Amino acid sequence: MNAVRSPMAELLARRVLPAATFVASAGVRSGERDPFVDAVLAEEGLSLGERQPRTLDELEDDYFDLIVTLAPEAHHAALELTRSLAVEVEYWPMPDPTDTGGTREQIMAAYRDVRERLKARISRRFLLPEAKNATD
Repeated sequence: MNAVRSPMAELLARRVLPAATFVASAGVRSGERDPFVDAVLAEEGLSLGERQPRTLDELEDDYFDLIVTLAPEAHHAALELTRSLAVEVEYWPMPDPTDTGGTREQIMAAYRDVRERLKARISRRFLLPEAKNATD
């Protein structure tokens, strides 16, 4: 629903990839903005600003070299969408922190875990210096 994992990934990727790299996130269905996402991004000095969740149909561009999906439903939709296109589709399974119950701190820990997994995966995929050092 483009409300949790993919907006986090979009901002984390934009922070570390070259400015000329086009990065956008979208969901299969419309969703509502999640305040826990705002909180864990703020811990990293990042903000979604006025950005609201959007669907694949709302993307301004429909040509991509790489599509990364973070949930099974999104992965199936991306494969269907790109069936006749020359685009790479990768599935990076990420837990859904919205399934977490408990105290605010337990919920925040689940969102932080997803944020940190995304940071690590982005670094490894795009061979950023900190990822190279971690594998040396």
